Formats: sequence, C-alpha cells, structure tokens
Amino acid sequence: MTQSLSAAQARRTFLDAQGLAGKRRARRPRVQDFATYLERQGVLQLDTVNVLARAHYLPFFSRLGPYDTDALDTYLWGAPDGHGAHTFEHWGHEASVMPDDLLPAMHHRMATDGNWMSRTRDRLEAERPGLIAQVRAFVNDRGPVTSSEVEHLSPRASKRGTWWDTSHVKDALDLLFITGEVASSRGKNFSRTYDATERAWGLPPAAPTPSWALPADVGRQELFDRALFACGIGTPADLCDHFRLPMRPGKNAPDAAGGAAWAASAVERGLAEWVSVEGWSEPALLAKGEPTPEAPWHRPASDPGRATGAALLSPFDPVCWYRPRLERMFGMEYRIEIYTPAPKRVYGYYCLPFLLGDQMVGRVDLKADRQAGVLRVAAVWREEGAVRGTRRRTDEEIVELLAGELGGMARWLALDRIEVGPGGNIAGHLGAFLR
Repeated sequence: MTQSLSAAQARRTFLDAQGLAGKRRARRPRVQDFATYLERQGVLQLDTVNVLARAHYLPFFSRLGPYDTDALDTYLWGAPDGHGAHTFEHWGHEASVMPDDLLPAMHHRMATDGNWMSRTRDRLEAERPGLIAQVRAFVNDRGPVTSSEVEHLSPRASKRGTWWDTSHVKDALDLLFITGEVASSRGKNFSRTYDATERAWGLPPAAPTPSWALPADVGRQELFDRALFACGIGTPADLCDHFRLPMRPGKNAPDAAGGAAWAASAVERGLAEWVSVEGWSEPALLAKGEPTPEAPWHRPASDPGRATGAALLSPFDPVCWYRPRLERMFGMEYRIEIYTPAPKRVYGYYCLPFLLGDQMVGRVDLKADRQAGVLRVAAVWREEGAVRGTRRRTDEEIVELLAGELGGMARWLALDRIEVGPGGNIAGHLGAFLR
C-alpha cells in the first residue's frame, strides 16, 4: 500500500534533508559543517551577483549562521595555487561547485558535444587556427592562471564590453573548461583560474574518455540518486531539477532515460518508495537507505515532527531553485527580479524569502551598503496566505524573528546598522521594532 503524507509532513521532510528544519547549533561553525552540507547536497550554485553576499556564501549562512567565509573558500578551492581543494567547478545546477567524488558522474556533460561546443570550436579554428591547442598547452605548463594571463596568445581585437567579457582566448578557455580538458577554480576576489586537471583534480583530462569516467546512463542515475537524498522527498521533476537532468530525452540528451526511468530504478534498488502527498497531483519519491562507505551521502528521509528554524534564503538556495516545488510546498510564487526593469519589479531587486518553521512567511529586499556600513532593507513583505497544516503567523511574530535574522546577517557582513526603507506591507512594523 502506498504511504500517504500530509502536506506538512512533506514540507518538514524536505526541510530536514536541506538542514533547515531545526534551530541552528549554538557553537561556531566548523570546516566539517561545510563538508557535510556539500556531501549531502552535492552541488553549490555560483553566481557573480554580490549585492548582499556572493551566492555560494548564503546557503551556509542560512543553515549555520555567521561563519568565516575565508575558511569556506579555503575548503572549497584550497590554497591560492589551487592545491588542496575538495571540489571541482562545472555545470551542475547552472555554474556550480561540487564535491570531487562527483567527477566520474559528471563526465558525460564534459563529453557531450553540444551545439555551443561545436560552434565555438569550429569558429575558433577558422578565426585563430591552433589557438585552442596553444591555450591548453599554456595552462598545462603555467597554471593556475587567469584569462588575462593568457591573453597574449591572441590579443583582443576590441575592448572589453561593459556587460560582457569575451575574446578568442576567453572562448578557448571556456571551451576547454566545459569539455574537461582543463580545470577551473577560483582565486582572489572570486576570479576564475584555470589549471591542468592532473594538478587540480589529480586526474587526467576528461577528453576523450578517461578510465575514471562513468558511462552517461550510469552517471545520470547517480546524479538522480544524489538529488533524492539531498531533497528527501520530491516528484521526479523536483529531483531532476537538482542537477538539471532532463525529465525526458531531448535534442541535448537523446540517450537520457529520463526522470520516470531513474525514479523506477531508485525504487527497484531500495533507495526510495512511492508516496502520495496531500494536495500534490503527482506521486512523490521518499528517500530510503542508510549511508555506506561507497555512498556516505545516503540518508533516509526523516520527519522531525516540528520545524523550528528561521532563515533568510538566497534566490540561489536549493530550496528556491525549482519554482513549481516552491509554490506547491510553500504556496510562494517567486522569481528573482534582478533582470526585471525597475518599474516592473513587484518585490525588489534582490528579494530573499523568509522561512519561519515550515512556512515562507515573507520576503525581504536586501542590499549590503559596504561603504556606509549599512544593511539596507529596501522592502519587507509578509505573505498573506498560509499553507496546508499551518497557522497564520502574526505580524509581530514575523517581525521579531526577522529582526533577529537581520541582526545576525549584519554582524556577519561587518555592517554597523540596519536601515529599513518604506517598501512592503510590514516595513513600518519592522522599522519600529528595530528602533
């Protein structure tokens, strides 16, 4: 008989897998906490947006509270020479950093000759014959290097644009990175560096087909399994989105089995069971299975019974990635409005959902004004509705707990004070409380 879960049970199970169901530990975050998060989630999204803090910093703050960002960067990318890193960078969920044990499962993305790869390779060979090989050799000999250190191989024909940075050398480096022929890391000020895979990964290049790589079908199944344990519960579409796997075969992955086949395999191997969830139109997978030496990321789904945490969530947080799940689970219609013209924005430029217990109770448009030493709250909104199985939180509850989160964030970002603007439906309440 298929197990049935309430909507509240499903939310708590998901938040428990995400490390957001309970209150944060009182102790200072440790390097092991970084390792545990990355092992369980398998992927950490990167983005250059820095209006509040860099995208890869915020998921750790949401779960751990204030921590040393330099310690995280050292854990992720190692010493300045790129040695000692625990991760590699590639397209996991968009541009991402992932634990190095996922390299074999990710190889199929490096080996797939997509349209951009073919077009870029053909164009570069036509416009700058031999440049790709020259760039590869220079990186292997001199790495880690930044793109500017390689530009002399083919000086720019035009100046760098205001909104873009492209050149023949940059395109060659991006091509070699995507195909796994060179490795990418991060240096000072989040600048991308390139190095030989033997130095950065301790492995030979991903092209053409190294002995360490998993076949495409095996690699995709492992990514689906990792997503299952990262989320605890989800529909096949929810889980496919975690590593941007195709729900069904398409032109970019004609050999992919698809979400239904990967879900069936997980059930057959005892990693999951089908469940029905109150209010969901599709059945969901619930994670089963204990950790093993081969798969320490195995973790059975668990409902803690109560969700007691509070956290501001980045637009780049795994909880917010898949908008259909966010709306189905938490009743929140959400989009990041960075690329929306200002007159058309509804909630603000960089708006963070506010999680309280197992509800998304509000959204806050934030900016770190580092020059003035101010955490600026441009707007603060409460969500008007309440999802199944919850009570509606009062404005006073939301404001008090949100003020605590904002205070912790301001201290973490070394900002002296918080200033609340007039935008939103509870900005006045928050401003009065802070005063």
